[in-house]
Amino acid sequence: MPRPNYISSQRSKEELLVYAQNNPTEQIALTSLLLGVSIGASIGLSFHPSFSFKPLFVYIVSLASFHFLEFYITSKYQTSKASVDSFIIFSNGSEYLIAHSVAILETTVELVVCSIWPNTSICSFKTSAGLGSNFAIGLRLIQILGLSLILFGQVLRSMAMVTAGESFSHVIANDKKQNHVLVTDGIYRIVRHPSYVGFFYWALGTQLLLLNPVSVVLFAAALYIFFSRRIRYEEYTLLRFFGDEYAAYMQRTPVGIPFI
Repeated sequence: MPRPNYISSQRSKEELLVYAQNNPTEQIALTSLLLGVSIGASIGLSFHPSFSFKPLFVYIVSLASFHFLEFYITSKYQTSKASVDSFIIFSNGSEYLIAHSVAILETTVELVVCSIWPNTSICSFKTSAGLGSNFAIGLRLIQILGLSLILFGQVLRSMAMVTAGESFSHVIANDKKQNHVLVTDGIYRIVRHPSYVGFFYWALGTQLLLLNPVSVVLFAAALYIFFSRRIRYEEYTLLRFFGDEYAAYMQRTPVGIPFI
């Protein structure tokens, strides 16, 4: 009886070797476990009557799911580039961690203030208690908008990663590789940086969902500065790689983030 052919080509052997070298199993397992526990605990606690602000748990679920999907899609569609850093939890830089820490702190402080002084204006804004019906409806609409942006951003980013395949990378390439092609089909027909657009609106959506006025402003400013610089540099490299082909693509396809 012939042995099963688990690896169909030499290329897949090489990809699996690179994947194994870049991915210490225990680190992947531990990171996935922590993300899974975060999702499960948040869903469970959201049903507890003591925790009235449910959007906080939705935020944690969306945050953990985002990072898990970053690694999962990379390992499936960009196998040669997959590594523990593909979770982009720490590889996104300290600014990213600080931003989400500030967001959680802002929400936590507001909820603590509400528990001690329930009649404060902060508490009214967070829970809609004592507010006029029109204002309360307005806050709920903001949260619905935030949740919609989270879902839209996640789907858009995931679609971009899947469509680009091996041409997608979390790190901007300085040298053109043999398998590096210009992707202009699928979601890339509509916007030329869909993964950035998805990340941008996903991040803003999380803060609208939490009703964090301070973090909304900080996230919008930080994301705009980050992506304007990153896109400028990436497009410089893409023009070097693909020349007139990319220049024509730029002319017919918008970036997707306002004012960039």
